[in-house]
Amino acid sequence: MDIPPRDEADGEAGAFAPQQRVRNPIPQFLFISFMLFLLTNHNGDEFLARHQYRDALRTLEYQLSNYTAWMKGSNETNFTVPERDTTVAPLLHSFHVVGGHLDSSTSSYYANTTGTFHGDTNFYNVTPSSLNDTAHEWSPIAEKYMMDANMSLILEKIGSWNWSASDKVALSLVEKPPSFINASKDVALVHGKIELTHESTSDDLRLEFEGIHFISNGTIYAIAEPSGRHVDLRFLPSIVPEAFRNETAQIVEPELSSRISKLKNLIDAGIIEQEAAVDEVSKTMCPFSLHVALDHVKVPELLLREYEDEVQQPAGIWTVHPPPMSISGLLMSKECGILYEFHQVEGVGLRSLFRKLTTYAGSSAITYLTMLVLLFRQMQRSRTPSGISRLSFWTFLVQSTVDSLSFAGHTVFALVADGKPSLSLVVPAFLACVLFANEAQFAMLIQQFQAPEDASPRVPGPTVNPATPNPPATGAPEPEIPGTPLPVQPTPGPPAPPAPPITPLPRQPSFLAFFIQHLRSDPQMRLWLVMFLFLTFMVHTILSATLSIIFVSITYSLFWLPQIVRSARRGRGSGLSKEYLVGTTLCRLYIALYFLLCPKNVLDIEPRPWATILAGFVCFQMSIVILQDTRLGPTFFLPRQYATAKTYDYHPVMPVTYDPESPDPSLGDCAICMDAIYVDASSRRRPTSLDGKSDWSKTSAKGTSKRKATSGILNAVQMGVESATARKNYSLAPCHHLFHTECLEKWLAIKNICPQCRRPLPAL
Repeated sequence: MDIPPRDEADGEAGAFAPQQRVRNPIPQFLFISFMLFLLTNHNGDEFLARHQYRDALRTLEYQLSNYTAWMKGSNETNFTVPERDTTVAPLLHSFHVVGGHLDSSTSSYYANTTGTFHGDTNFYNVTPSSLNDTAHEWSPIAEKYMMDANMSLILEKIGSWNWSASDKVALSLVEKPPSFINASKDVALVHGKIELTHESTSDDLRLEFEGIHFISNGTIYAIAEPSGRHVDLRFLPSIVPEAFRNETAQIVEPELSSRISKLKNLIDAGIIEQEAAVDEVSKTMCPFSLHVALDHVKVPELLLREYEDEVQQPAGIWTVHPPPMSISGLLMSKECGILYEFHQVEGVGLRSLFRKLTTYAGSSAITYLTMLVLLFRQMQRSRTPSGISRLSFWTFLVQSTVDSLSFAGHTVFALVADGKPSLSLVVPAFLACVLFANEAQFAMLIQQFQAPEDASPRVPGPTVNPATPNPPATGAPEPEIPGTPLPVQPTPGPPAPPAPPITPLPRQPSFLAFFIQHLRSDPQMRLWLVMFLFLTFMVHTILSATLSIIFVSITYSLFWLPQIVRSARRGRGSGLSKEYLVGTTLCRLYIALYFLLCPKNVLDIEPRPWATILAGFVCFQMSIVILQDTRLGPTFFLPRQYATAKTYDYHPVMPVTYDPESPDPSLGDCAICMDAIYVDASSRRRPTSLDGKSDWSKTSAKGTSKRKATSGILNAVQMGVESATARKNYSLAPCHHLFHTECLEKWLAIKNICPQCRRPLPAL
């Protein structure tokens, strides 16, 4: 059969190249299996969660049976609901946390407080020893409240949390009507979480609460426990006013029954939700009571109810503008001597929050779509090797890192936001994922293309055949001594065959050495490992607000800096279009500044004043990249001694021997088109004359006419111009292969290696 001809250059390049081995798929398969095992293995978490569900079911059934027996007045149980502490009401009045009935024609309370509330809080130590050293108006009332306190029990339960440093409070409330049919419309059950935060360290303590909301007077009474300790709903009647005690007691029993049936359905359906591990129990064991009073709004009750009905079931009717929602309250713990006060804490209703989420999702989706279009247009412009060689690998890698964090954050946010807002958040999450994938792929392409730049070419050394005998000595023969008989030389026989080389048995490498060697030689394995570690890092970054802010500030300050450094080192512009630079910078700053400067963003992140400095630094980098592509040059901002980039000169002066018999002397053949590289003889120096001087370099002698001198100068200028033009007709590569400049430019538009020896070539 016919064998296709092989290129001579390919033969030279592959003569010393080792034969490519077939990749063994077993190590890669084992590594992928190991990663999947780590990602899917929960160390029996699902098994433990199922047992926790069953334990919770037994606990609820036990509580319901005891509570039902107490409600019926049976003696079969020792459970009883304690009486309300009479010292709590005066303490609430002293802090002005009280509700009351309003004139419905002028003022009203919100009937549904579902939403989030954020504000400042003040801490007070109400232990007996601390109250003796303070003088407040409410100190005598607090002393009565803490009269029966046990200091040893306080020290045991208070834990390691720094209570005095907590200056921020956040409440998340969810309301639902009672689960039995004849329930009053003036009562609603509430549950949620309270977060006490250190503003300096961003560390927080989370409490879970269960309570009841009395709509007519705008008050909420709840029991709070650290996360991980379940709230006993049976003690809820002990903290409400005496007038609402019986009504509250009637709500608890059907609510416990409803929770038992719901938990049974989850266990039977096999839906086991694995709760994240919490360490709030280790921080403290203090139980709390939460007392909240809604701030009334100056809107008639009828109009406010129409607005709330329109929010729950939109019908398209006109309603009043929603007034701001705010609350005041006390968070108290008699067992630990702790009291927190907060006043006029502003909140956002759940429906308003959902609308805000939908608006944010739409704007962020448009932003990511714009960045995606700009990236595709820039990739189309930089599709040639000449364009790719100008770009920085780190610029696109950093951007893909930010987009991966955005994708993970939007995905988690969509899972947390239940309902329609979760569907809207899927759109920016999907676009961020697509943008991350394309930027990562383009970064890998840049890295693979620019990898040969720093690779030192391997020059094959001389091969030595061990079977070849040593060459004879090249020294002079020994002189013969007269009269000395010559020794009889033995007849040379056939040479002995060389001994076969002793090949040592290869030593089996250890698993660690094999793993490291395989990791160094297999780029796909490195990619899988980097993706696994990167995914783990991203998950931990999302769970910490502080790490997310630090990560964003570092990555945003490195967007265009690697591109500036590469352009300055290579002495060439970036090749990035102005629309990509300006558009990408503005889009990314829009998303970052929304969370870092907007005081009412969807994540309730406190404004950071340094965000303006970060935005200015990013815009300054963008301006430098744009100016590097202008006449100022890539190194215009550097001092003069560093402003000259070291670039390779493809047009050095090459000596050409003048041959009078050849009218068109050539420098050789082009390795691409195989044509001769001709140089016009008129553009080179004439041969020297008999007196040893060149014709056009002779200076006019004394007495020569002015006309001859002028003619010599013009000839010299003409020779210099033609010489400069001729130098651009050829290009000498660093590997000393010669080409036509036009041929080499066309070749470098496809590949950045020498067409003859396959070594990497710098930019032309």
